[in-house]
Amino acid sequence: MTIKKMPLMPNGHALFPRWTEEIQEVAVFESLAGEGPMVEGAYFRCADCDRELVYVVRDDAVYVQEPCPHPNGITTQTTFEVPSGRLIVSDDLRDVYDVDFAAGASYNTALGQAQVVEAMAALGCAFGHVGNTSPSLYRAQERDSYLIAAPGHDDQDASSLHECLAEIDTTLWAYALADFEDWKAKGGAVRQKLLGKHTVVDITPGTYRITHHSGERGFDRYAAETVVFARIERIAPTSVA
Repeated sequence: MTIKKMPLMPNGHALFPRWTEEIQEVAVFESLAGEGPMVEGAYFRCADCDRELVYVVRDDAVYVQEPCPHPNGITTQTTFEVPSGRLIVSDDLRDVYDVDFAAGASYNTALGQAQVVEAMAALGCAFGHVGNTSPSLYRAQERDSYLIAAPGHDDQDASSLHECLAEIDTTLWAYALADFEDWKAKGGAVRQKLLGKHTVVDITPGTYRITHHSGERGFDRYAAETVVFARIERIAPTSVA
């Protein structure tokens, strides 16, 4: 059996696991059964697009056959309404806004997480994956703008964030934001959660755009410096009567 190391050309795909360095080479060996070259040590799904990867062995390298449709990862942008001017902030509002996390691509991929973000937004909830980071909602410098962010590990970096409005205890490894009155009207109960907590923040009523960044290629949620998961800005008066 002949075994050799060959360079791997991922064709824009992000290989699992995303938090390790990209694989530079793989082992290729000739199958005894005569099926042709076999690739060992390669990953078989993309961490961004969730496609099953098909490898082609050529003389110079091992190539992923089809290109990734999301070679830069995914930046997810949605809108949500806060007509009451009261924003509920939590990690988990699935008592009211709930979707099937397994309905689309794997939730372990950028595409799967983007699909859940968009499905939650359709219900009126701004939602995003943040890992085990426990970020907070901060007021940004611009008027009616906010950040979901985790401060850096040193005082100088942490000072770049302004007023902290709500801490998010991420039992679900996510943030969830919605209009407080809408949440109550749909059955949300005002009580202390068994794990984590709800916080209600007063903001200007209106339509808000939220841009979620953790699905972008190279995003490091555990970086030493301040990590901004999402940017929130008021873009119009509320369209809800």
